[in-house]
Amino acid sequence: MTTLLLITALVIPTKTLVLRTGDRIAVDSVKIEGAQVTFRSGGALFTIPTIEVDLDASRAGEVPVTPVRAEVRGKLRVSPEERDRLLRELEENHSGTPTPQRALDVLPYPSVYEQQQMASDEWSWRHQARSYEEDVRRRQEDLDLLQTRAEALKAHIAGLLSLGYKPNQFTYDTTQLARTVEQIPQAQLEVDRAQRSYDQFRDDARKQGVTPGWLR
Repeated sequence: MTTLLLITALVIPTKTLVLRTGDRIAVDSVKIEGAQVTFRSGGALFTIPTIEVDLDASRAGEVPVTPVRAEVRGKLRVSPEERDRLLRELEENHSGTPTPQRALDVLPYPSVYEQQQMASDEWSWRHQARSYEEDVRRRQEDLDLLQTRAEALKAHIAGLLSLGYKPNQFTYDTTQLARTVEQIPQAQLEVDRAQRSYDQFRDDARKQGVTPGWLR
């Protein structure tokens, strides 16, 4: 990994970073590290994808690119305090005077830790959603089994009656039918409760801004 960074890390001695959108950002220094471009502007440090930068336009009129030794570190991003300060300056600038820098156009890029945390959060929500779904499914299956058993016992008893058997000759079957039928309302209640809990979970997730895809 270190060898790769040494090969791909470059410094562009330019005072203007040109984006592919045509925007220009006043910079103090620019460093290319593989798929990322790190630059310092107005004392703040930013990181954006290399594909968003017009390297040829940024190099125009400057000295050749000089390879440097890259530091092995995580991606840098704008701190919340720096972002808030830039936003306040933009809101207070009502005179129509352009802001000194276009730093606000650069979106903070998630660090490796933040990407890992997002992945962890996603699988946590997915796991919870699947647990609720499985609970509803299992309780529905229990209810279906009871209903199927009750129908089978009813059919069996009807068959015995059609053959001329007396009720006292199949009391075991009628007892089993009565017990099965008695369990059905409780099983249905368990299904309703499980579904209610699942619906509440999804509603809570929505209120917290959880991505719908994480709940599948």
